[in-house]
Amino acid sequence: MHRHYLQQTVDLAAKNIAEGGGPFAALIVKNREIIAVGANRVVVNNDPSAHAEIVAIRAACQHLADFQLKDCILYSSCEPCPMCLGAIYWARPAEVYYACSRFDASRAGFDDSFIYDEIPKPPAERNIPMHLIELAGAEQPFQDWRRLVTKIRY
Repeated sequence: MHRHYLQQTVDLAAKNIAEGGGPFAALIVKNREIIAVGANRVVVNNDPSAHAEIVAIRAACQHLADFQLKDCILYSSCEPCPMCLGAIYWARPAEVYYACSRFDASRAGFDDSFIYDEIPKPPAERNIPMHLIELAGAEQPFQDWRRLVTKIRY
């Protein structure tokens, strides 16, 4: 079963190249039914977040009318990058299967190792320096959120 769905992601990734997209695809399955498909559309859509997994997660969440993918399985043609990994953890699928590793992707020119190297650095020492500027009242939205009785935790 898993090989069948993974083969579909590989076939979709190859098709996506022919359509001007990147060599990545993903699909999300619930109860053995494909509920969402995604392909890399970064260049086509001028959207750096349009990775296959994120496109599929967005479509699956819309399909389920839920921000979590409970009891779903995500299949990807390649090991998720750091951005997609974060989205996967927020979406909370039951499992993830992938057909190629990040090292395979690196050999094809898609090397995410620099991001993995950046994460443990202090923000001000990253290649894109990040600076915390303290503002009076900046924590007000968090205070409001903590007091909100009707909040939905995610």
